[in-house]
Amino acid sequence: MSNRGKTALVLGGSGLVGKELVKTLIQQNTYEKILLLVRRPVEIIDSVCEPHVVNFDYLENEEELFQVSDVFCCLGTTIKKAKTKEAFRKVDCDYPVVAAKLASKQGVEKFLIVTAMGANSKSLFFYNQVKGDVEEALKKMELPSLHIFRPSLLLGDRGEFRLGEKIAEKVGSLFNNLMVGPFRKYSAVEAQKVAIAMAEVAATGNMGIHIYRSDEIQQIAKRTKLR
Repeated sequence: MSNRGKTALVLGGSGLVGKELVKTLIQQNTYEKILLLVRRPVEIIDSVCEPHVVNFDYLENEEELFQVSDVFCCLGTTIKKAKTKEAFRKVDCDYPVVAAKLASKQGVEKFLIVTAMGANSKSLFFYNQVKGDVEEALKKMELPSLHIFRPSLLLGDRGEFRLGEKIAEKVGSLFNNLMVGPFRKYSAVEAQKVAIAMAEVAATGNMGIHIYRSDEIQQIAKRTKLR
């Protein structure tokens, strides 16, 4: 597939899904240039990548960087890492919403974002509520093509040790084979598969709002690898 003229912007390219996404986009050779918006300098893994160190609190100042074909948002943190609920909401909701507004203003066709299974703005659980809030805000923007990926437990190398998540990953992997029928949407999914699914969906011309659960993400990734 020719990459002539196509450009992508990735937010959160140094995170679990983001790192896999950048690798996948490079391998697929879909984009002539991949802009990475990061908080601190990162290693350039390919000449097609163009990192930009930005202050996400002032993302509006980076509007010109959103003159791209597609935007991928893989931003995300934990309340433990963010330290406060307010800081968590800023990373997982406020930043993506600002990014989507800038993308819309620049006429970006596709906006793809990773949220989470259970995203619901009316949820009693703060985490799910924030994920639901960002989804609702994006839906109201009437972006030409909005793709929301709702993985369950994410599996992969996070580059740091988190005891609770390591235990959850082990349990999730053991129970995945038991997740059949309507329970497949709860199955854990590898970050690489989420990345593959995002890249595959971006390559389609599907317009409107689309939501993908864990089982659907895995199906897309499997079909892609089989080709």
